[in-house]
Amino acid sequence: MTLTSTDLSSCLNNVRDRHPLVHCITNYVTINDCANALLACGGSPIMGDEPADVVDVTSICDALVLNIGTLNRNIIEAMHVAGARAAELGHPIVLDPVGAGASRLRTETAAELLEVLPIAVVRGNMSEMLALAGASAATRGVDVNPEDAVHENNLAASSSFARQLSSRLNAVVAITGAIDVIATADRAVACRNGVALMGSITGTGCMLSAIMGAYAAANANDLFSATVAVVACEGLAGQIAAERMGEKDGTGSFHTYLLDALSNMDAAQLESGALIEEL
Repeated sequence: MTLTSTDLSSCLNNVRDRHPLVHCITNYVTINDCANALLACGGSPIMGDEPADVVDVTSICDALVLNIGTLNRNIIEAMHVAGARAAELGHPIVLDPVGAGASRLRTETAAELLEVLPIAVVRGNMSEMLALAGASAATRGVDVNPEDAVHENNLAASSSFARQLSSRLNAVVAITGAIDVIATADRAVACRNGVALMGSITGTGCMLSAIMGAYAAANANDLFSATVAVVACEGLAGQIAAERMGEKDGTGSFHTYLLDALSNMDAAQLESGALIEEL
């Protein structure tokens, strides 16, 4: 079945209508951005990483987002405890394996979470995804290595890899970058929304993963469409933000304009602006 722009706008409307509550165990560099992005898209955030607290928090939420960007043992324990509770309740779990491949702790933590929890969606750059797959990847901090980046010449191979990884993980895979690839075991879509300026501010990937939790909760019956919708939505918001930039505007203004665009995004904008292609 071909994915249409109407499918994507329906996913957006479901988030706006249902206001899902999302528990984020995320990194402290971007936690405020993630909370504001969730509010902008129509969801509600709860941020908590104390192991003694997370069972109660997750119990009242609709989805769980796990972001390994600033790991410590306390946070790892909290992720496992919250993840187990979310699994009991059937809540979708989104994993953002920030910096997988950059350190042993990050790589092993992401692998352990994938092994023991029913992760619904995994979002990361290609270097991180290669690390999860056990392939050779020279991860450059939390950014994608240029040698791993998805581009037109390797798009077919990248989509094949994404489908294989989705099959192995039993999760929707979203590989984000200049060209985004979203895949399940038997289908893949390329999304060409977004602008290079999004890589000049901290947090656009973390924000995307947080919003993904809201889209997954509000569209649990079609996680693939929900994931494509949220990737296109944030990319399009980046384009709209870039168009607002004036002569004296810099990355601070772009950050604000991006949040504005997310909060003002509606179904009509997404339908007309989403740049998606079935692969």
